[in-house]
Amino acid sequence: MADEELEAIRRQRMAELQAKHGDPSSDQQGQQEAKQRETEMRNSILAQVLDQSARARLSNLALVKPDKAKAVENYLIQMARFGQLGGKITEAGLIEILEKVSQQTEKKTTVKVSTL
Repeated sequence: MADEELEAIRRQRMAELQAKHGDPSSDQQGQQEAKQRETEMRNSILAQVLDQSARARLSNLALVKPDKAKAVENYLIQMARFGQLGGKITEAGLIEILEKVSQQTEKKTTVKVSTL
């Protein structure tokens, strides 16, 4: 898994460098292709680390809260790259991760009452 990921990252970086130093007219097309490759890479990594039910839950979350889903995806991909995952994550495991992310991004409201 790590060799495939490294090769995908190398290909993506090479495409970015070629797009940066290439023709300005093909720059937009290169960016579009790089974005598509990045999306495909993210999906393949997520498919490797999540089981079917967890993947479905993450897809549902992405429809309702795309920012939170993106944060969870980034967290999972980072864990996969550093080898911190010991197999596929089940739906219950994904729920635990979602709770951790929710606690970290929770907005805290404070109300101060002043008396005259």
